[in-house]
Amino acid sequence: MSQSYIIKAEIPSGTMIDNRYIIQKLLGQGGLGRTYLAFDTRRFNEACVLKEFAPTGSGENALEKCRNLFKREARILHQLAHPQIPRFLACFEGDGRLFLVQEFVDGKTYSFLLRERQDFEETFSEIEVIQWLKSLLPVLGYIHQHNIIHRDISPDNIMLPDGENLPVLIDFGVGKQIANLNENTTPDHMSFVGKMSLVGKVGYAPREQISLGLCSPSSDLYALGVTAVVLLTGRDPSFLMDQYSLEWRWRSYTKISNDFARVLDKLLADTPKQRYQSSKEVLTDLERLGQFQVMGQSTVLDLPSTVIEQKSQPTFTTRQPHYQYPQTTASSARSSSSQQQFPVIGPQPQSQPEQSSLSSARSSSSQSQYPVIGPQPQPQQSSLNPAFIQRCQQELAYYIGPIASLVVEEILEQTPQISPYQFIEFLAREIPDASAGIEFRKHLFS
Repeated sequence: MSQSYIIKAEIPSGTMIDNRYIIQKLLGQGGLGRTYLAFDTRRFNEACVLKEFAPTGSGENALEKCRNLFKREARILHQLAHPQIPRFLACFEGDGRLFLVQEFVDGKTYSFLLRERQDFEETFSEIEVIQWLKSLLPVLGYIHQHNIIHRDISPDNIMLPDGENLPVLIDFGVGKQIANLNENTTPDHMSFVGKMSLVGKVGYAPREQISLGLCSPSSDLYALGVTAVVLLTGRDPSFLMDQYSLEWRWRSYTKISNDFARVLDKLLADTPKQRYQSSKEVLTDLERLGQFQVMGQSTVLDLPSTVIEQKSQPTFTTRQPHYQYPQTTASSARSSSSQQQFPVIGPQPQSQPEQSSLSSARSSSSQSQYPVIGPQPQPQQSSLNPAFIQRCQQELAYYIGPIASLVVEEILEQTPQISPYQFIEFLAREIPDASAGIEFRKHLFS
């Protein structure tokens, strides 16, 4: 059985996937799979990203590992609804392949932007990097409040969308959700998450993450600090650390104020307890840098410092919940002002579905905007009727979107002999809004 699994070839351009997505081109590939640019034919050919999970190994173990990573990233992305994180749109399995669908970010990574600067023997300025940090720290604060650690922050995983002024954090493929993270954020209570945590880019990830599998919010802050230093100096981390003492020696490659240098040094502290423990702490110290308090809001980081313009603080606008498709197409959304697309905001509560929208969703046909995707979870050991399982999954999708299929599958795997009443109760607990959970129960029990 283990010999029957064969790594599938790259999907050719023009191929239709899941009777919906048309592959345009390969965007990238790595050890865990490939990423494609595709058009969504049910969304006016809106551009999106299809992430295919395809392990480089062979056999049943490689496939199972791939499925676990697929489920983990889907669960993480499902919980996030922030304007500086690409929206999670769907997940499904087809033709023996696992896919995640995400919003397409049309822009450049900061590693690419840095190379553009270096072609002119320039790097990012102190003012630019300070503003860049102020733009990204609320994003880290947001994911940490959701008990999620990114674990792979680097210039390759931060993008600047074309025509926008705020960076976007991408690629949660090795991200990890830690239970009760908010209760264990002190240096003495770091979370050990096992062998799968021995990940992250060497030079960017802190020593405790690479060597021991320990991670905390300060791990992400460390990687963000390394990225900031790389943007300032234009040098790889391996050139900025003493190979014998393993101490940072970055200051000689850039000229910045002592106050800002102290902030970066604290971000880069080797011992976790000596680092900043939260994004809020870093933002507080950045606001105290007196020489920048009168500067106002600087412009985007892809412009030379000689053309920095004063810009006002973007107006807050509420983004739609991540499990709902926007009413506008990608082109119209991107043509709107950057103030609406990427407002500078801190952590915000999840939007709650309104009663009217839920009622109208039920009255629609079974071919709704939340189709049941992927293989139906019908374990042989389960005592539940397959039709009942499918009905529950469809109802749950109205409240939490396409992640419903994975939720149902996990519950059935963990409790195969669950009763119908318990099954509904377990599913209801996955709905963030308590009133919506009550409505979900009533609808199924009726």
